[in-house]
Amino acid sequence: MECSRKKNGVRLLWDGQTNNGWRGAYKNAFPEKGWQIANGELTVLPSDGGESTNGGDIVSIDTFKAFIFQFDFKLSEGANSGVKYFVTERENNSGSAIGLEYQILDDEKHPDAKMGSIGNRTLASLYDPIPSLREPRARRKIGEWNRGMIVVHPDNRVEHWLNGWKLLEYQRGTPYYYALVARSKYAAWPQFGMAAYGRLLLQDHGNKVSYRSLKVQELQ
Repeated sequence: MECSRKKNGVRLLWDGQTNNGWRGAYKNAFPEKGWQIANGELTVLPSDGGESTNGGDIVSIDTFKAFIFQFDFKLSEGANSGVKYFVTERENNSGSAIGLEYQILDDEKHPDAKMGSIGNRTLASLYDPIPSLREPRARRKIGEWNRGMIVVHPDNRVEHWLNGWKLLEYQRGTPYYYALVARSKYAAWPQFGMAAYGRLLLQDHGNKVSYRSLKVQELQ
């Protein structure tokens, strides 16, 4: 389901006004609570800080293989969320649906930033397997809008960008990738992150985080 016409191959994945193109993870419809659509912003409402315990994650109706996904996000103080990709919902797990995750986090105030290993749960990291570069010029103050970008090339190379800075790069399916996954919390999931196609996901982690300007360009 397209939310707008394509322009130079780029299209809006969210129309800024309705829940068209999105539904709850493991659900048939958009969550009845926990998310707010207003003023062109899609906001996770604060609850108990738990993972997918209020409205729950939302996923794109469309699936993607190789793509550029651009998104604006704004953190509240101490907030946690994430943008996941190659989400298939095959795992039928509780909590947040399984997928590769671009971490969205207040590194200074949320304890998750100091967990994991060598900063692999900080902002723009591939959550748990790979830390992002600690480039201070890429980081803006809490409460300001940020521009995130995930690039998945046809050869499975993946890049995480933040405010115009490339902070992470890896390639799915390489021995290095499998070794890092084997040391992560996702080791129990066979072929983690290796689906040919998957949905994009915005995570409800019980903290207020806003998203806008969700744009995708599919790559050949």
